[in-house]
Amino acid sequence: MRGDRIGFRSGMQVDMPLLLCIVAIATLGVVNLYSATSVYIDAGKRAGLADIYVSQVYWIVVGGLLAIAAAVIDYRHFERLAYFVYAGGIVSLGLVFVLGADIRGSSRWIQLGSFTFQPSEFMKILVVLAVAKYLHDDARTEPRTLFDLAPALFLTGLPVALVMAQPDLGTSLVIMLTVGTVLAMVKIRRRSLVTLAVLAVVVPPIFWRYLMKDYQKARITSFLDPEGDKTGAGWHAFQSKTAIGNGGLTGEGFMQGTQNQFGFLPDQHSDFPFAVFAEDWGFAGSAVLLGLYCFLCIWAVHVASQSKDRFGAAVAVGIGALVFWHTAFNVGMAMGILPVVGITLPLFSYGGSSVVTMLIGLGLLMNVSMRR
Repeated sequence: MRGDRIGFRSGMQVDMPLLLCIVAIATLGVVNLYSATSVYIDAGKRAGLADIYVSQVYWIVVGGLLAIAAAVIDYRHFERLAYFVYAGGIVSLGLVFVLGADIRGSSRWIQLGSFTFQPSEFMKILVVLAVAKYLHDDARTEPRTLFDLAPALFLTGLPVALVMAQPDLGTSLVIMLTVGTVLAMVKIRRRSLVTLAVLAVVVPPIFWRYLMKDYQKARITSFLDPEGDKTGAGWHAFQSKTAIGNGGLTGEGFMQGTQNQFGFLPDQHSDFPFAVFAEDWGFAGSAVLLGLYCFLCIWAVHVASQSKDRFGAAVAVGIGALVFWHTAFNVGMAMGILPVVGITLPLFSYGGSSVVTMLIGLGLLMNVSMRR
């Protein structure tokens, strides 16, 4: 038995480096949420945000149980059911337009009594499974054309179109970039790559003119001109950068970050938890946190390289890409080097759908690792 693994059942072994990394990130996330909302506790306001770190623990437990199920069931069963669960995800995205709860001008959530969930979050995993299934079934080795990749592009484009209509630009970008990373596993003809490059130049202006909402455009213009609207669309990014700068080398101390404690940092529990962490723990703490995320992404590639089939490899790459793009966008927008698009930091940002989805995905990664 290898030293970095623990025996599980019938030759399966728990990937301890992966498990410990997940536990470390989730634990730091709960501690950071306590700090992010401590201003409300100190003010005696027990309602609202004050207890969300407790809710986060509940969601981590629920997500952890589902992750265990996702890890224990042989992933080849998920391969056989991939298109069916993908179809169910598409239906749930359609139901958003019928049953959706409008929050901040967007209909992304389905509310059933007191329970609310975001189908687009779960769709990220379902798209990875569907594209992995396609690559597994079509195992050709010669370079492919865009026509050859049309099924995978359709599997991606349909949910992206539905998510964009909610509207949710951030989730759409994550889905596209995650699938793009998975498709990088296959060879693509040079002419097709040139076509994709041309589309990458032509499509954004069309999105800008016809599909993007005014508030989405304002976020991008404020990113391009940070000094132009500090009290409007640029407020979030400005306060986030200030908080990160306050942290310095070693931070201001746990629950001592002034931008957070004095209420200047908006959405500190959802969109900008990294700014809270950086202000509390400084560059040193941020380096440790980002190191954990880097390890998680690199380990996913390692698992993919040892997978016994193409489906497992594609799933591992897809989950690793999902963690990478979420982290890159969230940290990038907190540092002001990317526009604010409302993408969560994995296992750090508050949100039931986000936490549960990410843990299920990591459970699938554990599944592939246990059977490599």
